[in-house]
Amino acid sequence: MLGRGVPLNRLRIRRLALDTAACVGLSLVLASSLAVSAMAQDAPAGEKAAPLKLQLNRLESVEDSCRATIVVDNSRGAALKSYKLDLFAFDTDGIVQKRVAAELGPIPARKTTVKIFNFPGIACPKLSRVLLSDVLACEGGDATREACLERTETETKANIPFDR
Repeated sequence: MLGRGVPLNRLRIRRLALDTAACVGLSLVLASSLAVSAMAQDAPAGEKAAPLKLQLNRLESVEDSCRATIVVDNSRGAALKSYKLDLFAFDTDGIVQKRVAAELGPIPARKTTVKIFNFPGIACPKLSRVLLSDVLACEGGDATREACLERTETETKANIPFDR
């Protein structure tokens, strides 16, 4: 026994418990630091996220509308619950004729899908260009609207340009 009446083995047990708690805490700090380092190595600073490729594949007249078929290539990206685009259709004189908010989600991870929507009230032969003006919504993982717009790439197989 020590001078205060506490047995030596209890002091050793308390000290061992404190040392163990300190080791566990330090291990957790190191593990989280390693996880952050690993994530940083997966996406180095300045490197773009996997592209989300949109292809204006086809335009077809349907009654009083122009139906657009879009191929969404997310073969290297994470799943998105919602992916809503702000699109403008220009006529052959270069004047905006229609604005459409097209919801293309959900978009599965690592998959290519096809989405169809209409530009109501305008015939396809009157279209000269489709512009992706903005991403209105992008939900899934840690995606933000701005990040989705940045990683979106456009191309066309239709007979008109599809730009952003």
